[in-house]
Amino acid sequence: MAMHQSVEYTEASAEVRAVYDDIMATRKTDWINNFWKVLANDPVTLRRTWESIKQIMAPGALDPLIKEMIYIAVSVTNQCPYCIASHTASARNKGMTDAMFHELMAVVGMANETNRLASGYQVEIDEQFKQ
Repeated sequence: MAMHQSVEYTEASAEVRAVYDDIMATRKTDWINNFWKVLANDPVTLRRTWESIKQIMAPGALDPLIKEMIYIAVSVTNQCPYCIASHTASARNKGMTDAMFHELMAVVGMANETNRLASGYQVEIDEQFKQ
């Protein structure tokens, strides 16, 4: 259950509506998801977060699908069910297959396991790996 109410478009201030309009135009949709509706309780955070995510997730040196898959991996590691669901849906819309998702989960699981082992054993970094 959400701790804060969702701010629906019809109830939103002009400042929030402007962000919602940009989200819908950028994503070519007529729908705002719950994440943005809850952030709209703080219009400054809503705008800052949207501007940042729009910039970071735009095409660049990394393909948008790869960026979504990285987002899923971090969300799994941080145990954020909302972000896992929303970015998995986005990755699927960008072409992620079931086989890709299963392989991604295998990599995430292995990275988390070996990270914990290296941290627990306090393994010293090899000279060849230092930059």
